[in-house]
Amino acid sequence: MTDAPAVGEIESFDPNALQDGLLLHVTNVHERLREARERGPVMLGNPFAETLGSNLKPADVTVLGFDAAQEVLSDPDTYSAGIYEMIMGPVMGRTLLQMDGAEHRANRALVSPAFRTKLMQRWETELVQVVVDELIDSMVERGKADLVREFTFAFPVQVIARLLGLPRSDYPRFQRLSIELLNVVYDWDRGIAAAKEMGEYLAGVLAERRREPSDDLISELATVEVDGSTLTDEEIFAFVRLMLPAGVETTYRSSGNLLVALLTKPENLEQVLANRAQLPRAIEEALRWEPPITSIVRSCVRDTTLGGVEVDAGMTVNISVASANRDPARYSNPDEFDLDRKNISHFTFGHGPHTCLGMHLARMESRVALNALFDRLPGLRLDPDAEPPKITGVAFRSPAALPVVFG
Repeated sequence: MTDAPAVGEIESFDPNALQDGLLLHVTNVHERLREARERGPVMLGNPFAETLGSNLKPADVTVLGFDAAQEVLSDPDTYSAGIYEMIMGPVMGRTLLQMDGAEHRANRALVSPAFRTKLMQRWETELVQVVVDELIDSMVERGKADLVREFTFAFPVQVIARLLGLPRSDYPRFQRLSIELLNVVYDWDRGIAAAKEMGEYLAGVLAERRREPSDDLISELATVEVDGSTLTDEEIFAFVRLMLPAGVETTYRSSGNLLVALLTKPENLEQVLANRAQLPRAIEEALRWEPPITSIVRSCVRDTTLGGVEVDAGMTVNISVASANRDPARYSNPDEFDLDRKNISHFTFGHGPHTCLGMHLARMESRVALNALFDRLPGLRLDPDAEPPKITGVAFRSPAALPVVFG
């Protein structure tokens, strides 16, 4: 790993750099999931076992059907999230991701105030709108852009970094670190080094906020108290480490996937432009159709039966969100992006006690970002001289590039 730039020094890199482990170009992801699901809602093994990194063993059981996924995610007493301690604990510390029961409820209560409705409304106008407008300012006069490199990749990390009160010059550095953290199952040394670098940086930021609280999320976490309990420094570090990949990677990928759905079929875009009230539905349908993270992992803690398959205590259970979100037993024409789909529900933000705490922020970011693109880039369409965009990846899915023209 090359030396990191000093604090204050701006770095830049390709959005697809460092992501070989995350993207893993398997071209027929949904076809393979469909074939596996046709044999039953639950299978022994993993349909993509050959793509796993050396630090992550293949799942003993893969959940493919909607009802079976809902059953697993609704039952933390049988299916524990504690397995994430092995997967991500070495780089993130002890986070909500791996907690169960009373510990999870107590820690979630401490950080939940950071996402209250009043703050979300303020962030929308004072932060998210400002970020997306600044990025569009840099491309609006050119008449063409790559919306992945110049927009979807950039705006979520700037939002999270500004929420945390970090210097602008450090935004790309934290994007790099978030990717390296997630890649720990494929490149252990790089992931551990990223965790150490981030920990050292955050220690200085938190110490400063404890001395002089500011109007940012780290200050809020440093001072929050629920029933006499507060967060320790390490708990704050763990939450911030989790926020970076969870809030940056997923939002950038999901907004890119939605843009592919709208731009590759101009009738979809025309429908949304004609009635902006349909944008929230389009966001939900894109989250169902192409989730940015395709799997959630649990560990079975007691012998049980799931979807007709015997699952023994100690088995690793992989919930394929990408498959469950396209289960024909739940959705008609599940492989189609359908703006008229009714009662959309999906597992992209999880389900049950571990439902994503930042889902309302993610939805709001996507809504603000796309409305700004539509308002300020009239005639937005795919660049006819460029390769059509493709959504790729196994564990994470998104387009590598999205070349467009406008005006």
